[in-house]
Order: sequence, then structure tokens, then C-alpha cells
Amino acid sequence: MATPRTVHLIDALPYVFRAYFSLPESITDPKGRPVNAVRGFGEFLVRYLAEESPTHAAVAFDLSLNSSFRNEIYPLYKSSRDLPPPELERQLTACQDLSRALGFQTIASERFEADDLIGALAMQLGKQGQRCVVVTSDKDLAQLVNAHTIMYDYAKGIRYDEAGVLEKWGVRADQIVELLGLAGDPVDDIPGVRGVGPKTAVPLLNAFENLDELYANLDKVADIEMRGARTLGAKLEAARDDAMLSRELARLAYDAPVDAKLSSLAWNGPNAEALGALLAELGLERLAERLPRS
Repeated sequence: MATPRTVHLIDALPYVFRAYFSLPESITDPKGRPVNAVRGFGEFLVRYLAEESPTHAAVAFDLSLNSSFRNEIYPLYKSSRDLPPPELERQLTACQDLSRALGFQTIASERFEADDLIGALAMQLGKQGQRCVVVTSDKDLAQLVNAHTIMYDYAKGIRYDEAGVLEKWGVRADQIVELLGLAGDPVDDIPGVRGVGPKTAVPLLNAFENLDELYANLDKVADIEMRGARTLGAKLEAARDDAMLSRELARLAYDAPVDAKLSSLAWNGPNAEALGALLAELGLERLAERLPRS
């Protein structure tokens, strides 16, 4: 049996946004256009290559900021989020170009979110017996953690295995979608159950495996030792539909179209010609000096 490979699956937008908001717009290309997000994101990718030496990797981008299949299920999904300003939107395209030039399989979809693409890859790779490192700061992706997949919050330098997810969020990785079903997620406009936050949701999921078991035993909720337990059953019953909808919104779409062949995910170094031309266009030639030497 072939030795399992470790595939690094990078959620791009947290690192693009981090760069955009932390670096000044005075960083410009030869035409005077801001490239602060591209430079910061490029520095992150180059640093990651140097520190982790991945043999296989993919970088996933979000194109579906308001056009994912979840908007068909729930039109208010992510409705409170502002679209990227024009100066960032242009840089997002350049970030994808840079990722490709650096030799990463670079994936994006207008129907599926980056989380779904990463989830589909992790699921298929796991079935192949491969290992995965999901590089993100998004807790939604903690639902992917299992015996062959860890989550790596690069900015904080923290890696979460199954025990780490339980310690951090108080529930197992496979219960993260249940947690979001109950507590919701205001960042994504996932409603959850009104008046139920993580401090209430966690004890419920420690007592019941999932929403299905919880809702089949609402009469037992009052027996749980927690504040407000006596009135919680009625609150949960009133929001049953919201809870089930929220869980559906939070669950990753493992059927998202991805290419999970190891040959497609192999990192074989940058495309020197494409990278040189792109960095010259962006005025970021010095970034190439930081690339690890093979």
C-alpha cells in the first residue's frame, strides 16, 4: 500500500482579507493601483511553502459571496455582508493568478463556497487514505477534523485535531454543524435558535448527539443542569424549523466539483515564466527572492 500523502488545503480569503486590512494601500503596482492584499497574500503563501514544504496543496477562493446555492435555500444568507470594494475585488483576481503562478491547484466556484470545495477535497482524499491539513481561521471548517484531517489556524499557530476541537468548542468535530444549527452564526446570517448561544448549545449537545435526538427528547431538556433549562424546551420547539435550516446551511456540500487526484494536487514548484511576468506587472518582483530553493 502506498504511503499516505499530506495534502494542504488553504482557505484563501481569511489571509487575503488579513493582508488587505493590515497593509497600507500605498503599496501599489507600476500603474499606481493598490496591491497591498496581493503582496500580503503572496508573502503568506511563500512563507507557508518555506515553513511547511508541502508536496501536495490546493488554494480555494470564494466567488460565491452572494450567489451560492445556500442563497437559494435562504435568501438572507450572508445578506448583511458588504461586497468587496472595487480596489479589493481587482486584487482578488490577482491573488488567484498569483496562486496559480506559484504552482498551487487554485479552485473557485460561483455556486459553491471555498469551504465546500475544501470539504469535498478532504472527503475524497480521506477515502483515498490520504491526510489533510485544512489551513483556515474559520471555525465552520472544524467539522472536517477527523482521524485523517486536522485544521491549522496559521495566524495563531494552532493545529486542531479531534481532541483540540472538543477542547476549543466544547463539542466533537462532527457536532460542529449541530452547534451552528442551535447557536447560528451572525457572521453568515445563519439564524439558529433565538436566545440560544454557544453556552446553551454546548450542554445540549453534550446531552444529546444531534438536533434529531434533541428534538425527539424535548421533554427531557428541563432535566439538564443549566440555567433556563425549564423554559428551554418551548423555545427550541418554537424555533425547530430555524434550527434545521441553520444546520443545513452550515453543513458543507461534499458533492462540490473538485479534482482530488494526487497528480493534480502535486506542488512541483512555481511556473517561472508566468510568475515572473505577473510579479513584474504587480511591481512585486522581490517576492520571488523569498521563494524556497529546491
